[in-house]
Amino acid sequence: MAKQLEITYVKSVASRPEYERRVMRALGLRRLHQTVVREDVPWVRGMIQRVRHLVEVKEVPEGTGEGQEIERA
Repeated sequence: MAKQLEITYVKSVASRPEYERRVMRALGLRRLHQTVVREDVPWVRGMIQRVRHLVEVKEVPEGTGEGQEIERA
């Protein structure tokens, strides 16, 4: 199983360039504080790099599937 990343939308795209808005939509992030799980592949890492100031990223523990709820502390 490939590693996965938990990406959380933490800062608004208001007043940000259009390419940053498009990257956030492509990652599946629509609303503040929304979290998505994506595969850890080079093109996802590249998108995260473009909007690193707007998101928080954590690696998902092994065995946690993309469709499963992730326990928050």
